[in-house]
Amino acid sequence: MSTPADAGVRLWLLWKQVSELVRASVVADVIESSDLSEPEMTVLVHLNGSGGTARQNALAASTGWDRTRLSHLLTRMESRGYLSRARLRNGVEVTLEAAGAEVIARTEPPLAAAVERHLTGRLSAAQQQALRDILETLRS
Repeated sequence: MSTPADAGVRLWLLWKQVSELVRASVVADVIESSDLSEPEMTVLVHLNGSGGTARQNALAASTGWDRTRLSHLLTRMESRGYLSRARLRNGVEVTLEAAGAEVIARTEPPLAAAVERHLTGRLSAAQQQALRDILETLRS
């Protein structure tokens, strides 16, 4: 006999399976046309979306990564010329550089197409809004 707990576990497993499938499909489509890793793409999308600059702590919060992982990634990205970091009195500011802006400008169209193909294009407007509402609730 199935219990409410079993139903909850099945829902969680379905969510895990679908979220990983969509994530992997989008990433595979984008990485195929770019020399970025998924974490690099994530940082550049966040930086670009924030107007080209963000505090390192804000990037850590928005990506859900610990500070050490992010710091190592930013060091690699800085060596590739994608971004720069400046130590401020109360933190570190990360700035998108020309090379990073160029890469993200080339990456965003395939990213948008992949998101449309694997996620938003498969949902009605009402389903997209419901999903957005659910995810915002779960995030808080």
